Amino acid sequence: MTTTVRAADAAHFLSLVPRLLGFAPSRSLVVVPFAGSRSLGAMRVDLPTGALGDLDSAAATIVGMVCRIPDADALTAIAYAPESAGDGLPAVPVLAAVSRAADVCGVRVVDLLTVATDGWGSHLDASCPAGGRPLSEIERAAARDDDPGPGPAIDRDHTSGAELPRRSAAERRVVGGALRSLETALAVLCGIPRVGGGRRRTRDAGAEAGSGVDPAALEAACELDDPPRLFERVLDGDPAELEPFVVALLVWCLSRPSLRDVALVQWATDAGRGDDALDAQRRWEEGEEYPERLGRIMWGDGDRPDPERLLAALAVVREVAALAPRRLRPGPLALCAWLAWALGRSSHAASYAERALEIDPDHGLAEILLSFAQIGHLPDWAFHQRGPVR
Repeated sequence: MTTTVRAADAAHFLSLVPRLLGFAPSRSLVVVPFAGSRSLGAMRVDLPTGALGDLDSAAATIVGMVCRIPDADALTAIAYAPESAGDGLPAVPVLAAVSRAADVCGVRVVDLLTVATDGWGSHLDASCPAGGRPLSEIERAAARDDDPGPGPAIDRDHTSGAELPRRSAAERRVVGGALRSLETALAVLCGIPRVGGGRRRTRDAGAEAGSGVDPAALEAACELDDPPRLFERVLDGDPAELEPFVVALLVWCLSRPSLRDVALVQWATDAGRGDDALDAQRRWEEGEEYPERLGRIMWGDGDRPDPERLLAALAVVREVAALAPRRLRPGPLALCAWLAWALGRSSHAASYAERALEIDPDHGLAEILLSFAQIGHLPDWAFHQRGPVR
């Protein structure tokens, strides 16, 4: 929520909304908060339906989110409706509910707009034609934007971008072999059992004939002496170029809630707090209280994380989830859900969480993140700027 938009007119404004969101909205209610004449990003929910009471409840929730944003004193609401504007602009009840909720909260309404399948218009514009204005006006407004500025590519809709990287069966087999060798090494060195059950193999790919333990697996296992160091170094470089044993290490760690939570705290903050989280986890296992200052990070309270750091971590964990054996995929998928949620991408968070729960219906973190997405709960830091507006 860090983009500033200045629109010459409503059509121009609508042409910029996909850039605010990062995707082209459809079947959506989008609310753009303002501080004076300065936009403060955009929020999207599925286009509400149902009886008047349901619409009022949905409107109260999203206007309540606007009220949590410091300095926000106004909003524009846009309904992206799947109906024609031929008989008049659709979504009147939804936008009327937003207007009522804004009035109750003392939030000024800048505009109420509908983008239908064949036209668009403002509900506050008395001169708007009965069938709406041509969608081509929005397209022309976008073409008139001489300096759109740098920015990421626009996804086709709010669900795009949550697909895992496509990896071949051969690539997954290599990682699976590395993971089996790693588990064998840890069993021999530390007596640590495998995670997630599954069929045991009498001999691992790449294992030395004499010892049954792959030297590369032994070397990889030594990295578990300092997990935060591993978690930090994988943020640099291309996740697609991670070595199989590094992917195996991450699969192993993210399948253990204690180490997964260390990674979560570290990627949301820095390496120093990763060390703190690891020490706190050890102390908690000995019966001490887990520090509230670290727990608050997991629940989305406190200072807003660096979005670029979260994005780098998400790219790594998506790669790990794509290559992980199915039995161990819920851990990485659940962490993908948390990272997406921390970035304000609730639709993506729900998608990752649902896939984790398809494999493990009792996965705790995935259940929590799915419930957050379903009720529209965002981290507190989603409502605060981090540093200067860009």
